[in-house]
Amino acid sequence: MGFPEAATGASTALLTDHYELTMLASALSDGTADRPCVFEVFARRLPDGRRYGVVAGTGRVLDAIADFRFTDAELSQLEATAVVDDATLSWLADYSFSGNIDGYPEGELYFPGSPILTVTGSFGEAVVLETLILSILNHDSAIASAAARMSGAAHGRPIIEMGGRRTHEYAAVAAARAAYLSGFATTSNLEAGRRYGIPTRGTVAHAFMLLHDSEEAAFRAQVDKMGADTTLLVDTYDITKGIETAVRVAGTELGAIRIDSGDVGPLARKAREQLDALGAKDTRIVVSGDLDEHAIAALRAEPVDAYGVGTSVVTGSGAPTAGMVYKLVEVDGKPVAKRSAHKESRGGRKSALRRHRGTGTAVEEVIWTAATPSSQVPEQGPNDHELQIPLVRDGRTVDDLPTLDDARQRLRRALVSLPWEGLKLSHGEPAIPTVFV
Repeated sequence: MGFPEAATGASTALLTDHYELTMLASALSDGTADRPCVFEVFARRLPDGRRYGVVAGTGRVLDAIADFRFTDAELSQLEATAVVDDATLSWLADYSFSGNIDGYPEGELYFPGSPILTVTGSFGEAVVLETLILSILNHDSAIASAAARMSGAAHGRPIIEMGGRRTHEYAAVAAARAAYLSGFATTSNLEAGRRYGIPTRGTVAHAFMLLHDSEEAAFRAQVDKMGADTTLLVDTYDITKGIETAVRVAGTELGAIRIDSGDVGPLARKAREQLDALGAKDTRIVVSGDLDEHAIAALRAEPVDAYGVGTSVVTGSGAPTAGMVYKLVEVDGKPVAKRSAHKESRGGRKSALRRHRGTGTAVEEVIWTAATPSSQVPEQGPNDHELQIPLVRDGRTVDDLPTLDDARQRLRRALVSLPWEGLKLSHGEPAIPTVFV
């Protein structure tokens, strides 16, 4: 299911929530579990201060659904704890999703109300997927949305994802994937590199410096092993002395220095002056240490060549969830909708179209339902595109879906299409309006 087995013991399908099985058991009992239904994933609003969201995690969702089975061990656990009755256990033993899924491809932008994922199937087979789908999409889309803001603030300078020590060990792998999708250049997470083919990079920590009897000895050990093109950590003691020692040990061909603490803007300026004076004019400056999109934007005018970002990206930079929900919108071909105050939903299966000017600038997202009269269904103009694509048909993942690198390119194009004010880091309305027909 996209997780190492150790993440959940022997359990995979038990990522299902208890209340989902309560609904399933009740629906099987009264004969409604087989009714054809449509569920949709959407966000009612964007996190505070955000002007767009980024869809991420769809590939992981499809892998998870393809592997979603209830094993003997999981069924035994459900039986021993009396979560469901024998009839439900028998139904779960034969479970395999056989419906259809459509959705926004990874790397696409989304806005309030966007039908990000549409799951069509019987009530029973679709309802047990709610927690699985939301746990992946809410996490990955939150990380990707934050990472996209950071990549934009970096203005072409590379960012290294290095947040594995600041989140759950398995979430770290997914976070590295989402950050890479959103423009980060590399990750320090080796499992993300193995699993998803993401380029990996890394240097030493202060522990390595403290291990040696002198800073020079630590630098020499690293250079002797890794070559002069390595990145030396110069702020363990005194940065000025550290830079001087680094160049003396590695020579003017030193690849980079890293500054991990202090007021990194002025420190980077002084470091650049010192490196140039020492003849190391091509030595790059990498900064890290509690950076987020606002700190990166504030460093744009400084002589920084690359950033290392950890905590802020793996926690969504203050928005650790995308706030997506999974709601039933159609039963037996008829629209159904929730009316609760502040949690309303719009009934009916939806389609979405994003309109663009001839210049390529996005102007609005138009959403309509299957019940919309044909005369009101928006016509697709030459610069518009429909947003959902087929993902699963009759339980089988569609062939030749976009890759992770395709998603990176898609997001790059989508961000270029936003009005300039939609890329601001300040509070404001969504970058483009959502129009419901």
